[in-house]
Amino acid sequence: MKLPHWTPPFTPNPLTIHHRRLSMPAQLATSVRGILGRIVSSLASRPRRPTNKRPTSPFTPAYDLPRLPDELWLLILRETTAISPDPLRTPSTLTFLESSSAPCELTDYHTSQRIKLTLCLVSKKWNRLAQDQLYEFVWIWKAGQAKALALTLLTQRIVDGKVPSGMYIRRLHMETKVLERCAVEDIRTILDYAPNLIMYSDHHSVRRHRYDETPNPRCSPQQMFETLAHPKSQLKSLSWTNYDDDSPFPFHISPVLQRTSASLEYLELSSSKFDFGSAGEDLDMLPSMVVTLPALRSLKVTLDNVTFAVLSTWEMPLLTNLSVVSSDFSYAGRGFAQFFASHGDRLRQLELGHSSSLIEEHYLPTTTTPRLSIPLAQWCPNLVEFICSADADWNWQTPDWIAPHILLPTHPHLRLIGIRDMDRRLQFDAEGPLATNTHNDAPFFPLVEQLSSLLRKAAFPKLQFIRDLSRESHAMRSTVPVEGRVLKFWGRVLERCREREVWLEDWTGVNITQRDLLRAGQVLAPP
Repeated sequence: MKLPHWTPPFTPNPLTIHHRRLSMPAQLATSVRGILGRIVSSLASRPRRPTNKRPTSPFTPAYDLPRLPDELWLLILRETTAISPDPLRTPSTLTFLESSSAPCELTDYHTSQRIKLTLCLVSKKWNRLAQDQLYEFVWIWKAGQAKALALTLLTQRIVDGKVPSGMYIRRLHMETKVLERCAVEDIRTILDYAPNLIMYSDHHSVRRHRYDETPNPRCSPQQMFETLAHPKSQLKSLSWTNYDDDSPFPFHISPVLQRTSASLEYLELSSSKFDFGSAGEDLDMLPSMVVTLPALRSLKVTLDNVTFAVLSTWEMPLLTNLSVVSSDFSYAGRGFAQFFASHGDRLRQLELGHSSSLIEEHYLPTTTTPRLSIPLAQWCPNLVEFICSADADWNWQTPDWIAPHILLPTHPHLRLIGIRDMDRRLQFDAEGPLATNTHNDAPFFPLVEQLSSLLRKAAFPKLQFIRDLSRESHAMRSTVPVEGRVLKFWGRVLERCREREVWLEDWTGVNITQRDLLRAGQVLAPP
């Protein structure tokens, strides 16, 4: 059976290279990309020649390349295969104002990898130099790719006896479909041979053992995390998924996380299941596991009260951004309140997930119990950015308007509200019960009113921006042909934003104007 292979058609010659990443002026970078682009095009179009004869063509890239220092060639190769945004860049402030968890477009990643493989074929020198760029960012979206990479690293180690290509891996991103999850043994092998990771992200992409299989002790959650967070680890960004239903992940993460705490700037902790019954647990019996994360700025967590109770004891002095993925019922737990009591006053950006009417039913008062109030605006007095979902049910306690989230109906200092899932909401409303109404904008009437409620000056007096965080919604609004009632919907929203003097932005932060809607091919009638 032919085994899958992740590397170029020949066995790479890895070499450990330590160099500083130099900056290049924009004009020089453009010229370098043009030169290397012509070289790549020439290599792709020219037929193969016998290796024992020197080419006689006046343009022979493999022989006529200028004699430049290796450090300059490394910079040239990096600029030629650059991806925007840079997947290895870790800004000082990590924000959740992005449309997805992907580091870049998958098509851009494919294009960049194809160019890198082509450059490896230019010469032995370029093959050696290009290994750094070829392996520094690995995106796995199929189980077979993880197995191929693991076999490649094992084969290099056994056959060559040299430093494996895993030494070049700086970012490992796994985002697969449910039926394409990676084998945990393959991921353990990759981690064994990739000690220089600065970014690791697993978005529910690892397949655990079946109940009838004997688990491998090397692949337990504790062992996997210890391999990742080794004593010399320089992790800056970590997205960790817990697959162990019996042990909450703070208990096996807390002792080991301290090893890499000095460099960690982004931390995402998610679970393979939601915990609906932790609100009533005795949190006073939890063991004390204080972790100090002096550089952490952004935290994304799947909410259960045990996890939040543990995180409330952690020291995170620079934490400013928080994203909470939760079942609605967990907001009522003590762990949620304890966390915000400890860290809420430092938060400047907060994202809360879907807000449904179920949470209101859960908090309905009985004859003996008063209504539960969650003073989120008081817990987070310095909040300036809030992210919510467009898929919010009507809050029947205030039937005249819809709050962005039931837990944050007002805030005195909020300046920006980002809205996710606008495309899903538009598609759902377009097929809903009002879809057959004779008025073109009737299906989107509830959504117009929901967005208009954000413009209430009494609720958000300092609001300046409303941002649509959906790429798909941007395409529905700007790609010709555009459905007329969609443009009319955005025309109404834009007009109400103008009346309130609030900017309406697309997912990139660029203002949406009447001219943009007109350019899409429709002349909108006045709202």
